[in-house]
Amino acid sequence: MHVIWTIVALLIVLGVVVFIHELGHFLAARWAGVRVNTFSIGFGPAIVKWHDKRGTQWQLACVPLGGYVSIYGQEDMFNRKKYDSLSREKKRGHYLSVKSWKQFIIIAAGVTMNFLLAWAIYSATFMFHPREVQLPVIGQVIRDSVAFKAGIKPGDTVLRIDNSNITNWGELIIAKELASSREANVLVVRGENIVRVKLAPAERWGLVADGSKTELRKKGFFGAIYSGARETYYQSKTLLTVLKQMVLGERSTKQLGSFITIAQVSGNAMAAGFFALLSIIALLSVNLAIINLLPLPVLDGGYLLILIIEAIIGRKLGGKGMEWAITFGWVLILSLFLLTMWNDLARVFGLM
Repeated sequence: MHVIWTIVALLIVLGVVVFIHELGHFLAARWAGVRVNTFSIGFGPAIVKWHDKRGTQWQLACVPLGGYVSIYGQEDMFNRKKYDSLSREKKRGHYLSVKSWKQFIIIAAGVTMNFLLAWAIYSATFMFHPREVQLPVIGQVIRDSVAFKAGIKPGDTVLRIDNSNITNWGELIIAKELASSREANVLVVRGENIVRVKLAPAERWGLVADGSKTELRKKGFFGAIYSGARETYYQSKTLLTVLKQMVLGERSTKQLGSFITIAQVSGNAMAAGFFALLSIIALLSVNLAIINLLPLPVLDGGYLLILIIEAIIGRKLGGKGMEWAITFGWVLILSLFLLTMWNDLARVFGLM
């Protein structure tokens, strides 16, 4: 039964995040006057399909680990000659028939919708789900840790880490992750005094929360909207920092996980309740947006970068160079998929 619920949770989380992402592309294409051939949740042969009044085929496919929107003519974006050879009728609704700025909006709409989804979920959570938060009060400092050597003491309350104000332990963890590869400036309250300390770069600072220091928090409308935006921003910033550290070799790529990790986390969240599941959907939505913005030719970020370059140089890119770039992008994506699968399988079978 646990396995079934884990699979159900995975399908819910992935389904919502992917649907919202592809809906962004779909709505932007419709707005721009570009025809959408297919809107698919999942890959492979369709299990269920139907057509709307404007000819788009909507379908549920047999491999439900993702999805796509097939936009008419987008595959010709590096083959302007093919587009120019089309008849006037076949150019109608073609991706290349609209201005470059509209193409930019079509591509950017997917990640924009993911960020908006995360913002909406975090805001709703702050507004409708009063939660007990762990205050940033130090209960224990591990001996000989960087925090111990810096002079942080039990009972200290963390006010600020670098440029980030700290109001709960979760924010402390995020700020610590962002500062793990550099010296961190930490402001703490000790009794009636405010003390400033510097912590050396380290993945672990050696701080343990005082479990007795909690607070029930619920925000009003505007406070929830602000807090939702702030949470979306910090989750995005944290992921970018982690990716940067992995590229620079400062953090192990063993932390990366595939859909197996997503399934396990989603299953645990579903067992914890509705708002826990919503939080995982929001986090995955942020992750999908950030990953899609990476400047690889097969991702949204790569296509956006190409449009920017084309606007600067005043001509369309194409030819063998773009073909090689796209091939390299697919090889990199496949390698990343295999790495995450290996990490998950190694964890499952105790190989790491």
